[in-house]
Amino acid sequence: MAPFTWAEAKQVLEPVGIDRWSDALFFKYGIRDALCCPVGGQWVVVFWSRKILSKVLESKTRSIIFAAATFAALRLEQVTHPGRARLGSSVRLTPREIAVLRLISTGAQNREVVEALRLGAETVRSHLKKAQAKLGVRNRAHAVAEALRQNLIP
Repeated sequence: MAPFTWAEAKQVLEPVGIDRWSDALFFKYGIRDALCCPVGGQWVVVFWSRKILSKVLESKTRSIIFAAATFAALRLEQVTHPGRARLGSSVRLTPREIAVLRLISTGAQNREVVEALRLGAETVRSHLKKAQAKLGVRNRAHAVAEALRQNLIP
């Protein structure tokens, strides 16, 4: 599941009818919107804001925030359950490898990943190759499919 804002979720859920008690509580504390980043089918990292985020967040910015959320969730998993496999998998991908795979899963080419993560082209290629080796796959499409299957990326 891709990152989403509350404002976007409300647009989808409005016709269905949603409970509004939470709106009053959030407004009371100055919270207007939040970016929710589901990570690994187990965690949701939420960034609160006093602005409506869907109007100001571009795709690249969302990708960078999602990479940070992934790192935060992985670190929290390590701290709370030190001996357990990471987010439903025994494969140990680094947060950068996961961020690269996540962006590729959205259809981004290497140059777009370079721009979004502000890394060098060789660094991105290296992260992708290492992730492919760890996942036991030969190409980027198979790497994304395997990472999705193992719940390493949403």
